[in-house]
Amino acid sequence: MKTAVFLDRDGVINEVLTDRVKFVNKPSDLYFLPGVPEAIKKLNAYFDFIFVVTNQGGVGLGFMKESQLINIHTHMITELKKSEATIHDVAYCPHKPKASCACRKPKSKLITDLSEKYNVDLSKSYMVGDTDTDIIAGKKAGTKSVFLGESDPIADAVYPDLISAVDWIIEDAAAE
Repeated sequence: MKTAVFLDRDGVINEVLTDRVKFVNKPSDLYFLPGVPEAIKKLNAYFDFIFVVTNQGGVGLGFMKESQLINIHTHMITELKKSEATIHDVAYCPHKPKASCACRKPKSKLITDLSEKYNVDLSKSYMVGDTDTDIIAGKKAGTKSVFLGESDPIADAVYPDLISAVDWIIEDAAAE
């Protein structure tokens, strides 16, 4: 069985709701948060896979086409590769926020589908997010969870950003 780190996208990998960008609706709107390429590169050295799992209700709401979302993800993966950081796959929920679909976090389908596709041991894997829906999805799937922000009562660890969380994730995984 393989191990993985599942990363939320907006607020974990890239800026959102800042002076520079409100929503990421095209590749040029994607700005990496500080330390993200280095953090992913460090995780690549320890884990078999790094995945992105993201709710993208803007597709269902008509703010962008699914093809635009795929272009954004292709751009993200290509730009990270320039720093020797690899995202192995991206899973997303394109449905409206209130669509009651099976894939929208806090449900765990995005995570469990990737784990089945890549033979990942969820009990030795991690979900990193900046909202309670990310943490709940990880817990439902059986991963450990890391919250990026101030506090989260159910997360296994809390850090201000991805680069700060990386050493804890690797040390915790090594202690298993």
